[in-house]
Amino acid sequence: MRLYQMADPVRYELMNTDDLRETFLLEGFFQPGKIEFAYVDLDRTVIGSAVPVGEALTLETEPELRAEYFLERRELGVLNVGGAGSVVVDGTEYSLDKLDCLYVGRGSRSVTFSSKNSKAPANFYLLSYPAHKEYPTAMVKFADMKGLELGSVETCNKRTIYKAIYKEGIKSCQLVMGFTLLATGCNWNTMPAHTHMRRSEVYFYFDVDPTHRVFHLMGPPDATSHLVVADKEVVVSPGWSIHAGVGTKNYGFCWGMGGENQAYDDMDGVAIAELR
Repeated sequence: MRLYQMADPVRYELMNTDDLRETFLLEGFFQPGKIEFAYVDLDRTVIGSAVPVGEALTLETEPELRAEYFLERRELGVLNVGGAGSVVVDGTEYSLDKLDCLYVGRGSRSVTFSSKNSKAPANFYLLSYPAHKEYPTAMVKFADMKGLELGSVETCNKRTIYKAIYKEGIKSCQLVMGFTLLATGCNWNTMPAHTHMRRSEVYFYFDVDPTHRVFHLMGPPDATSHLVVADKEVVVSPGWSIHAGVGTKNYGFCWGMGGENQAYDDMDGVAIAELR
């Protein structure tokens, strides 16, 4: 498990490109036949991936968690962005096609990941936060999610937001999770931008064409920087930082949050004219 310590706004001002990438950008996930994890000290976030090829992969605890089993004091969100697969939680199997989402509650002892076809394996994105209460494991299929359309073609940000783990959906302690798909010909996500000091946010970019990139904007609204992000890479966004991006082609991204509350619309908006 890799360890990441977040920077505050003061240290942020002194960072060059390499410093920004080493601190806020998580690379190297989705290795075939492996489960990969990173532990971020901000809100005690654990970010990971599982790509089962052939044999099933078992979710094991990590020394950094000081726990008997991974979900002893945690909850877990799982989003499949690859081929068909399944997750078995304490003997119950959940079949996940692409863009299906699973919530695994605190206290679940046995979690395994499998692919239906090793030549087109499942790609499970994992996001975990500490949990103070047990909620039941539950799954939502992409076909059953009601999308919220925002933006327009004129502003290059027509997109559909799909909420999976949130107050009116799958119940959790603090994890809020869903994803956004951009329409063909649209490039901007989350614009106008916002911050929310009461929660940190994690952006996982997927379906980014291998020859294309996303320019992820971050930092205080009056002192922005950017990260150049490739497919299946993750950006950690502290509460003081905006999180928005523009791609050289349309793409998708999974947003996940943890912190003070679960109100999806608890955010402090930033007008486009205020960005620097």
